[in-house]
Amino acid sequence: MTLGARIKQARNQAGISQTRLAALIGLRQPTISDWERDEVEPTRANLRAAAQQLGISPNWLTFGDDRPGDGGETQNGESSLPGHFFRDSGFPRTRLRRNRCHPWSRALVRENILTPSDLIWPVFVREGKNKCTSVPSMPDVERLTVDLLVKTAGEAASLGIPALALFPVVDKSLKNEEASEALNPENLVCRAVAEVKAVHPSIGVICDVALDPYTSHGQDGLLRDGEVINDETVEVLCQQAVVLARAGCDIIAPSDMMDGRVGAIRDTLDRVGFQNVSILSYSAKYASGFYGPFRDAVGSAVALGGGDKKTYQMDPANSDEALREVALDIAEGADMVMIKPGLPYLDVIRRVKDTFAVPTLAYQVSGEYAMLKAATEKGWLDFPTVMTESLMACKRAGADAIFTYAASDMAKALHEG
Repeated sequence: MTLGARIKQARNQAGISQTRLAALIGLRQPTISDWERDEVEPTRANLRAAAQQLGISPNWLTFGDDRPGDGGETQNGESSLPGHFFRDSGFPRTRLRRNRCHPWSRALVRENILTPSDLIWPVFVREGKNKCTSVPSMPDVERLTVDLLVKTAGEAASLGIPALALFPVVDKSLKNEEASEALNPENLVCRAVAEVKAVHPSIGVICDVALDPYTSHGQDGLLRDGEVINDETVEVLCQQAVVLARAGCDIIAPSDMMDGRVGAIRDTLDRVGFQNVSILSYSAKYASGFYGPFRDAVGSAVALGGGDKKTYQMDPANSDEALREVALDIAEGADMVMIKPGLPYLDVIRRVKDTFAVPTLAYQVSGEYAMLKAATEKGWLDFPTVMTESLMACKRAGADAIFTYAASDMAKALHEG
């Protein structure tokens, strides 16, 4: 009997529908259907969860191995399904609080762990020297000049944060409809990348590939007759990726959501000798209301005006579409995929991880950070506690790493225990 057949048998005997089982373990009905048809193999965590909900042995569900007494009768003479635990073996013999009694026992059985190496620190970089300016809508976040950015990179390295993501604050005078400053090898972000890598070669540097910091209209692509055009934008993005790679960028992160850009960028990078530069694709980037503080920080909010990005960013109502986006990006050569925002889309993170088992990242975006900070300033929440909980939620959903503006504060807190 196959794994899928065992799941189906146990589910039917337990009298639980596919929809109900999916809801009990935090998945969707099509996932259970895929399991039972042996089209997708469940993760170990999901298999354990399914076994628990069906009241059967994970060992039987996984391997078909029978336990003593399985498939026959219990001590009370009651029939037992293959792999089932005795029905009378619950409380008071089973007390789940026993594992929660002590700090050491809680640590021993903890299913997910958050460490500084799980965090990526997004940093805003500005022109000037030895200057920083605050972002009013993002308390404790600053725009840094390149010299201060280099010091920040050193701090990140000392805390065990593996990578920075750099976002330039481009002077308004350098923006135009064609985003030409994006292709300038001496632009702000290229100089920042070069200086960080010169002083701290061991820290990873991630750069967005998108045109919104450089366009006068604030859109991620080129605008023609009021429409963001796809193919011509992709050509510019390929050039931008090469400029960033030549500056020393380790990971190119297309965040524009143009169709076909991952494959085009991969081919372009390979053709000019950057086979080892990775691509982190913003595969499922939603047209979210949580981006407002970020747009304030980089100055694109004013340029965008009353416009939106709904013709290329994803509809928040859709998750099946996210799987199609991720599948395409993987096929085109993405090394890692991103879900953005993070906390409002935990279901998407879990579906992507379960379906593709590829490195999956979450972006705890500016609005998520800002609302926790604002509630903290009101005295309503304890920031380290709720930030840890929010980041752990992303890890629990399946994220391998998380972009967060609280990276340095959280890394310090984690070191302090």
